[in-house]
Formats: sequence, structure tokens, C-alpha cells
Amino acid sequence: SYGTELYYLQIELLKLQDWLNKTGKTLLVVFEGRDTAGKGSTIKKWTENLNPKYYNVIVMGIPTPEDRKNWWDRYRKQIQKGKINLFDRSWYNRGIVEPVMGYGTPEEYNDFVNNIVDFEDDLTKDGDFLFKLWFSIEKETQQKRFEKRLGSPLKKWKFSPNDAKMQEKWDEFTKFKDKIFDASSTVNNPWVILDSNDKRVSGLNSIRYVLSNIPYEGKDNVVLDVEYPEAVTVYRPTKG
Repeated sequence: SYGTELYYLQIELLKLQDWLNKTGKTLLVVFEGRDTAGKGSTIKKWTENLNPKYYNVIVMGIPTPEDRKNWWDRYRKQIQKGKINLFDRSWYNRGIVEPVMGYGTPEEYNDFVNNIVDFEDDLTKDGDFLFKLWFSIEKETQQKRFEKRLGSPLKKWKFSPNDAKMQEKWDEFTKFKDKIFDASSTVNNPWVILDSNDKRVSGLNSIRYVLSNIPYEGKDNVVLDVEYPEAVTVYRPTKG
């Protein structure tokens, strides 16, 4: 069952956390995708039973003018070494959300595209781990989730004016997403696309994929060797 699978995966996450703490290695996981794709709820699944001292959830607000000038440092300084760092949206705002919504300049976008690979290579040059997860949903799924959000007194706060525009800008968002995938999916740091039309499946798959690709001690392969091939796609790069 879903609950049983999650339980055993969360045990594996605790083993990973101990291993990172012992070795000093750092894990960075980027959670990206359209609004309502399940990024936040998945991060809750990740952290539910972790030791709060050894994980770090990063949610950034609107950048200041100074942040806009020091885009890379803005994110780099949020990373805590030896911990699980989970980015609820990330530096990819500059490459996708900002151009779609008309917030950034062409110069900022070009700087992003030209430097993203070097930035990520630098983050992992000491043997640390970076995973870029894209939570993929269909347009109709997003619309239904927006309506549900608006109808819930507990979730209404999550709905912003930008959310209302996201259905209108669906195709433009897709265009920029595809461009960024081409620019930033490398052999070392590929994009991993998770079918998130069912948040429970994408939540389990996100944990399973990351755990499967880190050589932590005491790994239980029986828990990890469960595949849903149609629900996880690694975006293979066209260049190095």
C-alpha cells in the first residue's frame, strides 16, 4: 500500500541523512514544476520523519534588486553542508517563471542560460549530489487543483494572482521549460521528469529515484527496486 511504501522509503531517508552527516557530503534536490504540481506536499513527505537538525527546506521570496544582481550567490548561500537541502522552486525561476511572467530582462535570461551548467557543475565538484526533479501535470489537472484550492479555507492562501495567469500562459511556460531542459540537462545533472497527475505516485518516485542514485550505507534494495517506468523519465541531454 501507499502508506507502507512511504514508511520504508522514509526509513531509507533516515539512513541517508546519517550517512551525509557522517561523511560531510551534501545533497541538493531541486523541486520544480508548474503551480499545483505537488512540490510542497512532496517535500513534506521527505521531511516528515527526518531529524530537523540535518535537513534544510529552502523557499525564496521575491528577489530584491541586490538579489537580482547576485543571482547565483542568492541560492548558493542557502545551501547547508552535510545536510539534505530541498529547494521548493530554485534558481530555475530565472529561466522559466520570470520570462513567462515578464519579470526578468533578456540579459538576465541569457546570463542564466549561459552559466547554468557551470554553476551546477561547481555545486557538485566536491562529490556532493544534485538532483533536478520536474513534477509534470496536465493542464486539466492544474485547473482542477486550482479550483480545489480556491474552494478550501485552509488552502486558499496558496492561490495567487500569478496562478490565475498560469492557465493562460500554459503554452508559453511549456516553451521556456523545453528550452531550459535543452540548455541545462547534462550527463552529470540531468532533469528527471515525474508524472505528478497522481501526487502520491510522484512523491514515492521522487524519494526512490534519489535514494537509488546515492551510495549511502545500509541501503535496502528491496525497498528501492520498484519501478514505474511510465512515471519517471530521465531527460537525456543532447550534449555533455
